[in-house]
Amino acid sequence: MSNPRVLCLGEILFDCLADQLGLKLEEVQSWTPYPGGAPANVACALVKLGTSTGFVGAVGEDEPGNALVQLLQEVGVDITGVQRHPTAPTRQVYVTRDLAGDRTFAGFGQYDTAEFADTRLQAKQLPVSLFQEADFLVLGTLELAYPDSEQAVHRALDLAEQFDLKIILDVNWRPVFWQDENIARQKIHDTFKRVDFLKLSKEEAEWLFDTADAGAITYRLGSVEGVLVTDGDKGCAYCLGGSEGVLPSFPVKVVDTTGAGDSFLAGFIHQLSQHGIQRLADADTVKRIVTYASAVGALTTIKPGAIASQPTAAEVEVFLVAYQL
Repeated sequence: MSNPRVLCLGEILFDCLADQLGLKLEEVQSWTPYPGGAPANVACALVKLGTSTGFVGAVGEDEPGNALVQLLQEVGVDITGVQRHPTAPTRQVYVTRDLAGDRTFAGFGQYDTAEFADTRLQAKQLPVSLFQEADFLVLGTLELAYPDSEQAVHRALDLAEQFDLKIILDVNWRPVFWQDENIARQKIHDTFKRVDFLKLSKEEAEWLFDTADAGAITYRLGSVEGVLVTDGDKGCAYCLGGSEGVLPSFPVKVVDTTGAGDSFLAGFIHQLSQHGIQRLADADTVKRIVTYASAVGALTTIKPGAIASQPTAAEVEVFLVAYQL
């Protein structure tokens, strides 16, 4: 797919989900690998909704890396920005699940977190041409934990500013990726100064701002155009273009929550791309955009896996009609 409108920068990996629910890491008897990684999840979800998207990240020259690149190609994600590392392995994350399907990131198997290929993303190899054509840059904070990928993040932010892309940050706080929580907090806060839209979970909002009030966070930052705070089955809060609100979640039978927040974000970006930033001045449009995003997130939870479960635009429309929204 040429000239993607959205660029998603960060990790792509395999989430190894515990087959047995409600067990600790050492008690799990078997695992099933599912493609994941928040930026890759967002990229795939966007393409399935109909918004052209490219992924920028690094994987190993190994079979898992080959499988993930092939998946991106099959979905229709532009892979111009994918780098391959000759020796570092493609990341795998072990994920335990409670009886309700909610997950906990439990470790990386035999490797240290800093040994994986995604930490080796090279700033100098970022394709400038992608940024010249795109409208949005989406990134998380995990890459800030490692020197090479941190440089790549800052280079991407420079390019996004140079070519006037809107920058969307999904905090995606995962302590298991970091050595020092205080350093993480400072680096994340420093990044806020450079973004236009911020998406956080309720827990992340309280950790970083001591509040989950989207309006209060928007006011405190002063420089962002909008904030989204998700809270799982309790819905989400938003402050966009001066409009604030709280929406309940859709009542669905949850199988696996992995990637639901990423799909929510993809739904938001897809709608933002369709309507245009200027439409955020209209409160009703804002509510429709966030409702759509919530529907995309909800539909992702009814099947296992972050990417395999993502809905198409047609499926989202049918779902919204069923709820008369």
